[in-house]
Amino acid sequence: MSVRRVAIIASHGNIDDAYKVLNIATAAAAMGAEVQVFFTFDGLKIIHKEANRQLPVPEHLQPALEGFKKNNVPSVPELLEIARESGVKLIGCQMTMDVMGIGLDELVDGVEPGGAATFLAFAAEADVNVTF
Repeated sequence: MSVRRVAIIASHGNIDDAYKVLNIATAAAAMGAEVQVFFTFDGLKIIHKEANRQLPVPEHLQPALEGFKKNNVPSVPELLEIARESGVKLIGCQMTMDVMGIGLDELVDGVEPGGAATFLAFAAEADVNVTF
């Protein structure tokens, strides 16, 4: 049986996109899939050590924050650690990092820099491609 592949592009840096990206990534990994997430442009905030602790929360989702606490939903940094431990490959877009002056040391542990072409080679062979 072949391993399923899931390719995810994260291009927005708000809390709801962070949860969508990381929930899909960790669920796919738990199902045995090989998962790669390509964080580009504003999506780099999700893997940025400082920015991911204060991601913007759209007004319509403000009430959900209390629900997250009541239901022990992991924080974004905790979900990133779960993803990393689950074997999810976290890729920081090298071009975006260069353009925005973001160093690899500013990103969470385990992030690998990579280009779009490298990610696209994986995505072209993926069973599922998702963009947030």
